[in-house]
Amino acid sequence: MAQVRTRPLLPDVVRSELRRTIIGGEFPPGSKLPNEEALCDRFSVSRITLREAVRGLIEDGYVVRRQGAGTFVTRGPALRNSLDTNFSYTEYFESIGIRASKEVLDARRLPGDEEVTAALSLAPGTVVVVIRRVRIADGKPAIYSIDSLPADIVDPARDRGAFSGSLYRLLAERGHGVDHARAVLAPVTASAELGRILKVVPGTPLQNLKQVDYDGAGRPVMRSLEWHVPSVIELRVYRRGPGHLPKSEV
Repeated sequence: MAQVRTRPLLPDVVRSELRRTIIGGEFPPGSKLPNEEALCDRFSVSRITLREAVRGLIEDGYVVRRQGAGTFVTRGPALRNSLDTNFSYTEYFESIGIRASKEVLDARRLPGDEEVTAALSLAPGTVVVVIRRVRIADGKPAIYSIDSLPADIVDPARDRGAFSGSLYRLLAERGHGVDHARAVLAPVTASAELGRILKVVPGTPLQNLKQVDYDGAGRPVMRSLEWHVPSVIELRVYRRGPGHLPKSEV
């Protein structure tokens, strides 16, 4: 099967580069970003591309726009998983300069349980590949995940080395780039096992994310369970307002 490689969109590239300059201290908290013309020249992009990149930084909490004054750098967010955008944690950590690593606890072929096979639209008991990993940010366990993928797409013997990287990138290379996902978020507390894996005290509040990723053809290609440590990485949603409403609806 021919491998399909995807390239990030230009606004995302500019967004990442601007984020690096902010985190690197070129634009410290409270400072004003250069005007659009200067930034367009710096990154050799159009105003439309730049505005899309800056809008992403506003959603991420790195900058704020003040009417008539310009765009200013905030005090900076904690590590955040923006639930309105589906992205690779690996690439996110790398893009903001976080010293990141990933520990693959195990990767095996197993008969999928009822919930996993239903999520992946497979017959009950179908063998799937189950990958357990811990993502570490600046030496602190941030996320524990259990990812289940169809066995016709990945193989533990062949792909184990790739499991320490981005699964989204691996899926894209196999022709199953993730197009969208459905996720459910719930608060939980750490069990003894989760406490041991994430190095937190049992009973510590965690955020649990249950998600199914779909490729461009609508096929479910990964079912994930994730436990996030809120003190290390925050889950959040950027919610747009309804805009101008008739007075009767305000």
